[in-house]
Amino acid sequence: MSAGLVQTYRAFAHNNAWANHRLLTACAALSQAEFEAHRTGFFPSLQHTLNHIYNVDLFYIDALEGGWLGPHAWTNEVPYPSLAELKPAQAAMDKRLIAICDGLTTERLDGFVQINRDTSVQTERRDRLLMHLFQHQIHHRGQAHAMLSATNVAPPQLDEFFAEGEAPLRADEFAELGWTEETVWTP
Repeated sequence: MSAGLVQTYRAFAHNNAWANHRLLTACAALSQAEFEAHRTGFFPSLQHTLNHIYNVDLFYIDALEGGWLGPHAWTNEVPYPSLAELKPAQAAMDKRLIAICDGLTTERLDGFVQINRDTSVQTERRDRLLMHLFQHQIHHRGQAHAMLSATNVAPPQLDEFFAEGEAPLRADEFAELGWTEETVWTP
């Protein structure tokens, strides 16, 4: 594996955090009732869908950090009932994932992570587990995006991956996150 692949995982972690920031910022314009309203999707509301993203992050990030939380990560399906509570919690979780990816080496990517499944222990390659986590989050953000489109709040564009020529368009959001382009692209 090359150092370029390690950088790719770092970029994916930043893109994941940026997409969460964009989506949660848009959802913050909803009333609490709209946030909780029943909608069509795998989960019954934006509240449940976005809390599921958080809970799954908690489950896998804890394992990637060597923790043993396991299924206790989703004992409470809605640990953050309001966007005001969820947004900073998700941002903190995103920072943990970025820190994990910032600490990657080619050897660590090839290493294994043990995941507490309560009745068993799953052993997974770190690179595959990270890919699984990123894909999971993309999937559920897409569902939340579709749910948001059924409200009066315009869903944000989430289908971009840091095109170089569009850096000025995201500069304000990067500043809100405390980043620059160099933060993402300089190992």
